[in-house]
Amino acid sequence: MKTKKHEELIASYLNALDAEIAPLYKEIILFLSELGYNPVKLKSCITFKHKSHTKQIVKMGNVFFSLRFSACRRYSQRFVDIVSAAINKVAANNPANNPYQVARCITGDCNACKGKADTHVYAHTYPNGETKYACGCYAMRIPNITANDIPEIKKLINEEHAYLLIHEAKA
Repeated sequence: MKTKKHEELIASYLNALDAEIAPLYKEIILFLSELGYNPVKLKSCITFKHKSHTKQIVKMGNVFFSLRFSACRRYSQRFVDIVSAAINKVAANNPANNPYQVARCITGDCNACKGKADTHVYAHTYPNGETKYACGCYAMRIPNITANDIPEIKKLINEEHAYLLIHEAKA
């Protein structure tokens, strides 16, 4: 951690977690710290941001873990299913009330993210060939994290981090 305040925040947060999930979150937090991400308390959760850009890459709560991995293109079926479920939720609900809004950048109606739209949106292609998208500026909830997920989560964080440094870094 960068500062004593960050260390205290993380220690307090981890102490409040279930003994089963705390070591997994700690491993992710240490990895984020190595990449230069600092914890920020936001209500009852913690988000992680980098000094070079303003985008949130991870958000952790007592009962949830969210990861931004929209710039990543290769991931396991578990993460494909997470993206698919989020996009299906958008299709079934009013996008204005859904955190995974339809990716307006695909149609040129968004200025929240930089880079070519198809490089930073979540996409799902249906068996009929139709592709639907969700906005890439949101972190997706990853349910029921286990130790088996940690290597892939780290890989996705690393890929998203590289993308954010290229496209979102402050001049």
